[in-house]
Amino acid sequence: MGNLFCCIQVDQSTVAIKEHFGKFDDVLDPGCHCLPWVFGYQIAGHLSLRVQQLDVKCETKTKDNVFVNVVASIQYRALSEKANDAFYRLSNTRSQIQAYVFDVIRGTVPKLNLDAAFEQKNDIAKAVEDELEKAMSHYGYEIVQTLIVDIEPDEHVKRAMNEINAAARLRMAATEKAEAEKILQIKRAEGEAESKYLSGLGIARQRQAIVDGLRDSVLGFSVNVPGTTAKDVMDMVLVTQYFDTMKEIGASSKSSAVFIPHGPGAVRDVATQIRDGLLQGSYAQQ
Repeated sequence: MGNLFCCIQVDQSTVAIKEHFGKFDDVLDPGCHCLPWVFGYQIAGHLSLRVQQLDVKCETKTKDNVFVNVVASIQYRALSEKANDAFYRLSNTRSQIQAYVFDVIRGTVPKLNLDAAFEQKNDIAKAVEDELEKAMSHYGYEIVQTLIVDIEPDEHVKRAMNEINAAARLRMAATEKAEAEKILQIKRAEGEAESKYLSGLGIARQRQAIVDGLRDSVLGFSVNVPGTTAKDVMDMVLVTQYFDTMKEIGASSKSSAVFIPHGPGAVRDVATQIRDGLLQGSYAQQ
């Protein structure tokens, strides 16, 4: 009906290409336009000005010979001021963009190792965007954004990378565990050394106290009981300790049986044996 009355409607975010006897004449913006078709005017087609997206999957290999699939997302749109170039100069816009993406990715990724490719995704996207912007601007298109949305290596490569990462983490955990055990052993050894040192000091002080007590007892007994000698007092102390030991052995239910010769005349023999042992130890030290 619009063509019957020589009127045409152009929708929003769209331009129409007007021709006169098959030759480009004008670009019609959104709205209502008069088109006297009886004088040879016609609409060759419509061109969308909306942002469009093209996902390109490109297979290539890295510098360390790992094959990867790189997925690039290209967002582009036609420019209204260059609508005639966008309509007439390209027959297949998507194929043209895809060809440029393949060219840039296969020229950039082979220069990088696999790890570097993951780290430099933005640099790869920037290289693709710069090349597309330079090429597609001649055809009336603007590159809005270029994204590298995925870099996917072969399944075997991903499994190997995961195993390498797991092995590295296990090695780190083993190192930390060994360091912790080392610290525990060092602290335990330091504690045992300190304990033995303090135990030695306690034994030494105990023996010193025993010696001091015996000396004071011998001196006090010699003074209070006239006619006794230090030897007599020592014999009495040794006999007293002997009976105290026998008493402790008999009172303990868990002690082993100890048989010591004794009898009515054995007390003096025991004292003599203990005294002789002390004298022999003194001579050996000299």
